[in-house]
Amino acid sequence: MKLKKRIKKQKSEYVKIKIPKPDVPKGLFRKCRKCGAMVLSEEVKEKGYICPKCGGYFRIHAKRRIQMIADKGSFEAWFEGIKISNPLGDEDYVTKLAEIKEKTKLDEAVITGKILIDGNPAAIAVMDGRFLMASMGRIVGEKITGTVERATRENLPMIIFSCSGGARMQEGIVSLMQMAKTSAALKRHSDSGNLYISVLTDPTTGGVTASFAMLGDIIIAEPDALIGFAGPRVIEQTIGQKLPKGFQKSEFLLQHGFLDAIVERNEMKSQLSKIISMHYYGECKCSDSVAKQEDIYIKHSNLSPWEKVLISRDNKRPSGEDYINKLFQGFIEFHGDRYYGDDGAVMGGIALFRGVPVTVIAQVKGHSTKENINRNFGMPSPEGYRKALRLMKQAEKFHRPIICFVDTPGAFCGLEAEERGQGEAIARNLFEMSNIASPILSVFIGEGGSGGALALAVADEVWMLENSVYSVLSPEGYASILWKNGKMADKAAETMKMTADDLRQLNVIEKVFNEPENYSVENMGDVIEQLDRAIGIFLEKKMKLTDREMIESRYQRFRRM
Repeated sequence: MKLKKRIKKQKSEYVKIKIPKPDVPKGLFRKCRKCGAMVLSEEVKEKGYICPKCGGYFRIHAKRRIQMIADKGSFEAWFEGIKISNPLGDEDYVTKLAEIKEKTKLDEAVITGKILIDGNPAAIAVMDGRFLMASMGRIVGEKITGTVERATRENLPMIIFSCSGGARMQEGIVSLMQMAKTSAALKRHSDSGNLYISVLTDPTTGGVTASFAMLGDIIIAEPDALIGFAGPRVIEQTIGQKLPKGFQKSEFLLQHGFLDAIVERNEMKSQLSKIISMHYYGECKCSDSVAKQEDIYIKHSNLSPWEKVLISRDNKRPSGEDYINKLFQGFIEFHGDRYYGDDGAVMGGIALFRGVPVTVIAQVKGHSTKENINRNFGMPSPEGYRKALRLMKQAEKFHRPIICFVDTPGAFCGLEAEERGQGEAIARNLFEMSNIASPILSVFIGEGGSGGALALAVADEVWMLENSVYSVLSPEGYASILWKNGKMADKAAETMKMTADDLRQLNVIEKVFNEPENYSVENMGDVIEQLDRAIGIFLEKKMKLTDREMIESRYQRFRRM
């Protein structure tokens, strides 16, 4: 007890000094949601609302988003001041709306209008998460639908930046109807031949995800954005287990085939500008001097068919990606089949050829073991063929020529490929390519193995490099089946008539191109020149045809074989 009294007495003798809290101006700092750091607001703004510590993205207001995307002073607001909707007659909801309007200075959760991006006009809708988490009620649906309809009438590309918690519960079933309304408007916009770019930002969930957000001709997202139908907490509660790290993030959706690309915020304007500019049509012209050099192939090789097979498989040989980089300008790669996944064995996207927008698709092998593993050694899975077809159908919509580079030992024949419908995917490509109303050119640059190659070769013309091959199956497979001896592959290669020279004589292909000895990326120059001239002539010729003439010519090409 004496000790307690002594301690108490000592405590009472201390002098208490009150230290004032630092006077920090309001809004000077912002807290990063990702790393928790306090960072200067001005620095965050300067970096495009990206955390300078960890690179995490801050959510940004709709007006700021428009400022970052649009040419200065170009924004023209549409559909402002629409009267509020209260279909359930909830007076508390009306009061809540009034409070939010006063706080945000917004009339609803989306801003719509018209902008210029590097001089190119586009209609735009940008959702703002400050307004009831950008949930979709009748007015949101009405503003988006009205903007899409006006974009259709004026033949404008449509851009929607999505950010939403989903349907607005306070408006009940009327909110649900906005999913159908906005989707129907986008269908009309699409059928009129207009471009729709959907940009997904954090978070995009619920009824917005299940309607206009996932209907873009091109769907891109910011990094690390939450995107899904049901929210993570709902899923965890439903299934009773913890979700894996990265689930429902942008990167997850890209891997599973639902995004074309992930675009950094500071690159968003330039990427949108490139995409839109590639949807304006150009005219391809070739000079008379070029036309005179159309047929340039001179046979100068005495290699055996088997030797050509081995050359076609050489990993030093230029890949489909190398041809894309050398022949085209401004290539933008798109990913995913919109069903299951992306496939590294097939690369595709849009680019310019002599100022003409084209769709480019290539089967791609690697130059190293690591690259080949990532590319599955150039053997596409069903999602690769479905990605290719998706891009071809997109090309048809926008009247873009299609150029394919074929280089595959064959379609992947694994268990998973069969489960996901490998045969159906190849068959669907043959079926649809026969009737696509866009010029199609296929160039064999290495191996052409069976149906896996044909699935990118139902074309108006098929060309081959002189040491490429194209056959019903591999020489090893042929020898094993017919002669029960895979070691007789060299004899099989001769019997199968699988070289470029053989196939030209059989009228299976139209052109053969010379290639240098020890052909590699380092000595592609002459081949690229040959292809550049020939592609120019092909496009000038084919783009003059009507859709009916082009489709009929393609049909007759295969009908006579």
